[in-house]
Amino acid sequence: MAEFSLDRSDIAGVVLAGGRSQRMGRDKAGVMLGAESLLHHVLTRLSQQTPLVAVNADAAAEGVPVVPDRFRGKAGPMAGIHAAMVYAAGLPSITHVVTVSVDCPFFPADLVVRLAAAIEHPSQIAIAASEGRSHSVFGLWPVTLAADLGAWIATDEKRRVRDFLLRHDVTEVAFPLHPTRASLLDPFFNINTPDDLVEAERWLEALRG
Repeated sequence: MAEFSLDRSDIAGVVLAGGRSQRMGRDKAGVMLGAESLLHHVLTRLSQQTPLVAVNADAAAEGVPVVPDRFRGKAGPMAGIHAAMVYAAGLPSITHVVTVSVDCPFFPADLVVRLAAAIEHPSQIAIAASEGRSHSVFGLWPVTLAADLGAWIATDEKRRVRDFLLRHDVTEVAFPLHPTRASLLDPFFNINTPDDLVEAERWLEALRG
């Protein structure tokens, strides 16, 4: 049997930017980090790893395709992942979609290539991890799972990411901390509050130094 492999031409990327942002008090996508919005930071990093990018949100942003949720109300992060799958399934030659979160501007520059290398068969899911913790929204998903995920969201009351993953073959890819001039940065550091944004500004300066 031939070894399964993915390359960039098989993968689309979608930024998940449809969360409520209650602790931040405003839409995270437009929050400024340095001279650029969080959405700009994340889109720039993602577009360097996969040629087709879009945003899961309710309104147009940054001149890229917008992929809204297909479920009414706020159905959680899996609704955004479902929307990403459905969108990617409609693109020519795309078999997988990688999802990233808009509030994590420092995610690994090799995220896509490492997740893709971990996939052993077409229906397997690859999820990122660091420091012993899984980061399920940073995943590489087969678009063929869109119907199954949609049915699960429509019928599962709790809609916990972990519960959906337990239904499928999942491989986890551990990413190391990133060295900066100050200390080690978890690349999946996420910005949930104004205090986190202040810390992110420090990390941004450390990375640039």
